[in-house]
Amino acid sequence: MAFKLKVPHTYVIVFSIVILAGMLTWIVPGGAYDYETQTVHGIERNVVINGSFHYVENTPQTWQIFSAIFDGFVDKADIIVFILLIGGAFWIMNQTKAIDIGIYSFLRRTKKLERFKALRFLGIDNIIIVLIMLLFSVFGAVFGMSEETIAFTIIFVPLSIKMGYDSIIGLSMCFVGAGLGFAGAILNPFTIGIAQGLSDLPLFSGIEYRLFSWLIINITGISYVLWYARKIKKDPEKSGMFQLDEYWRKITASGETIPEYHTPTSGWFVFAVLQIVLVIFAWQNPQTTMTIGLSGFTAPLLPILAGLFFISSILLLRKSIHFFIINLLMFTILYLIVGVMGYEWYIMEIATLFFVMGIASGLAFDFKLNEMTNHFLDGVRDILSAGLIVGLAGGIIIILQKGQVIDTLLHGASTAMSGMGKYGSLSVMYIIQTMINLVLPSGSAKAALTMPIMSQFSDLIDLSRQAAVMAYQLGDGFTNMITPTSGVLMGVLGVAKIPFDKWVKWIWPLMLILIILGFLLLIPTITIQLNGF
Repeated sequence: MAFKLKVPHTYVIVFSIVILAGMLTWIVPGGAYDYETQTVHGIERNVVINGSFHYVENTPQTWQIFSAIFDGFVDKADIIVFILLIGGAFWIMNQTKAIDIGIYSFLRRTKKLERFKALRFLGIDNIIIVLIMLLFSVFGAVFGMSEETIAFTIIFVPLSIKMGYDSIIGLSMCFVGAGLGFAGAILNPFTIGIAQGLSDLPLFSGIEYRLFSWLIINITGISYVLWYARKIKKDPEKSGMFQLDEYWRKITASGETIPEYHTPTSGWFVFAVLQIVLVIFAWQNPQTTMTIGLSGFTAPLLPILAGLFFISSILLLRKSIHFFIINLLMFTILYLIVGVMGYEWYIMEIATLFFVMGIASGLAFDFKLNEMTNHFLDGVRDILSAGLIVGLAGGIIIILQKGQVIDTLLHGASTAMSGMGKYGSLSVMYIIQTMINLVLPSGSAKAALTMPIMSQFSDLIDLSRQAAVMAYQLGDGFTNMITPTSGVLMGVLGVAKIPFDKWVKWIWPLMLILIILGFLLLIPTITIQLNGF
């Protein structure tokens, strides 16, 4: 019988690290740095004083490895609640099928582009693939769309078959598109938001370079998909899924059933209440100063948003409640951007914003209160593991801190890597984050596990904490699309009926290209003075 390697459960992996941390408190000498408070871009941070390391008596941990779990949950309570509220809110919205309808409407509109000769020359199918992937990439970059792609797989795989491609292209439209955006992480609260919070950085700072990186990542990934699509369109039998896709070819006659368009009275009521709130908010804040890196501008953004919401909501409610709910999502994102960059919103405000969005979506769709509550709880249950793993991972740092060995480990790492230079050290951080992601694909958990150490390590080698966050961002993003420990990946492959080995054979060249690209994108974080870095 052949030996079969079984990857341990994520909780087993993390708790094993907690135990390892406890063992280190018996082996590693105690040590401490002196810290000083500095104000950087208006934010006070505790920064290591170079050359201040000294040995102290360590405190070996025993039963504390179990109490550290409790301490970890207490320490990361804000992030855990943040994750649960957002998970529940999006689940309510998903149950309205609004996003499904929005995507179908999007596809119908793109078909109208065939009347333009120049666009026909480019290929309307190519344009559709690009637009859909960019749409999902924006979702992945802005609010961390990941699990939601499982639901969209059943839509885009049949669509891809109808267009003359294979199930891999269908899965690429939503899953790979969202994955590219997740790696770019322009405003992703689950990765960048948490990592920057744990690193004591202004929320979503450094957005300019992340936007540039997002564009480069998408150009690279989408080009690879288009190259493959052209090959399959020319000769469908070149697809490794040609025989297996017979299942989809038999059931793509009519496609998915779209819910009936309608607008219940509750939709108008929710619109009226929200509009009143937005007008009051705009009246109280007629001018907003947006901070972008080290620069900024002032404009009446909240009155403008309130006016746009009024006009767009009336037009969309006349069509269907589904489009109004999509409008809610779009304006939630806009208010998130304004709130973070103009009013220094953090985890509590953002979680509240998405929570209100979820409630408003459910009430507008005329969900009964009990029904909406059940949907919210389903969303919480679905994302609960991410919240739990953040608390569990928090116990690792608690153990190292109580054992007074964390500064010793940081000192040892900085000494070992001191001769590698800034880029060499940053590259090692990127490699470490990439390797961890293969067995621990939860971005929020990995941030809780690594960023408290990486951010302080970056201080020791005079490296920007934002660069360390960038190494985390890229190391966290790419391999989500190939690691078998990812529940989302295995879920979408199951829905698309694509065997894992077929998927790996197709995507490994793209993974190699993206990982190399990650090394290149880290270079400017050291060699160029970037806003927020």
